[in-house]
Amino acid sequence: MLIREIFPPSNRKKSRLRALLLLSGGLDSLLAGRVLEEQGVEIIGVTFESPFFSAVRAIKEARKMGWPLVVIDITEEEIEIVEKPKYGYGKNMNPCIDCHAQMVRLAGQLLDKYQARFIATGEVLGERPKSQNWKALEIVEKESGLKGLVLRPLSARLLPETEVEKRGWVKREKLLDIQGRSRKRQMELAEKFGLESYPTPSGGCLLTDPGFSARLKKLLHWRGWLKKEDIWLLKVGRHFFAEKFWIVVGRNEGENRLLQQWALPDDVRLTTISRKGPLVILRFKGERQSAALKEAALLAIRYSQARGDDRAIVSWESRGEREELLINKPEWEKYLTLEEKSASPTIPYRELSLPKNS
Repeated sequence: MLIREIFPPSNRKKSRLRALLLLSGGLDSLLAGRVLEEQGVEIIGVTFESPFFSAVRAIKEARKMGWPLVVIDITEEEIEIVEKPKYGYGKNMNPCIDCHAQMVRLAGQLLDKYQARFIATGEVLGERPKSQNWKALEIVEKESGLKGLVLRPLSARLLPETEVEKRGWVKREKLLDIQGRSRKRQMELAEKFGLESYPTPSGGCLLTDPGFSARLKKLLHWRGWLKKEDIWLLKVGRHFFAEKFWIVVGRNEGENRLLQQWALPDDVRLTTISRKGPLVILRFKGERQSAALKEAALLAIRYSQARGDDRAIVSWESRGEREELLINKPEWEKYLTLEEKSASPTIPYRELSLPKNS
């Protein structure tokens, strides 16, 4: 894992008590921090980033709250969990229990470094049926190896007493007993603490998105394992999978720039030059196929301004090679019936079948 300090903790004399707060940037974690601050606890935020979620929101909220923040890149660790989660997936490809346990465990490794006594989270009992029920919270603490040192200030009075409370580091009676999916008490607390324009509780992790999850599941089946360079591509564009190759078509200028940034040296990059069109990335599983190159060129035309012309010119390049292809309309007409929303949750990707002799 890679660690960077966005807002480094100060070198001033340590307060009576310091805690590492898992900071998502959502309201619950902000409230958990404020509840602890009322008891004189100094907060250092810890947040995580990977291709599935970013630290942007947490950085923004930590700045507003005046908290030091540590960002941990857990890309490799997260990929391992997503490939084979011990406690399974949620509704989509989200292994929330395994993920939360990992985050708590990794934050726990920083306790000595930042002279903190315990880990705090914004988890609320029953707020999420699968990942924040009683059993799931127990599993997270057990798997983290931090028994008794994980405090959930918003629901603490409904949960077994922790070492944090037993040792008198915080007073249990000043912690809260929030449970369930209602946000009423959180909104009341936000008003009490003067928190305005706080973020909504939803979103943040692509693994909970149905469309992205469907593409990720397909990618895992297609390649047999996950790598970060593939995962980046899943985030944008229209996707077309065949047995030995994968085509991604940009949908706008912003996506074209991202595809250019995320393309690998062995990828083939294609675009129409006779008319304005998208950037197309062709990625192989194994050796390059000429038939795949032709299909990628046809899709480049299909989503370009040249699709209504009688012929079009497509340029491709890879590892210093560059070539132009002149293609006649009858060859790409088979793709003209494709629906535009081929990156929606209902059509997250398409399968391509090539003739047996290709």
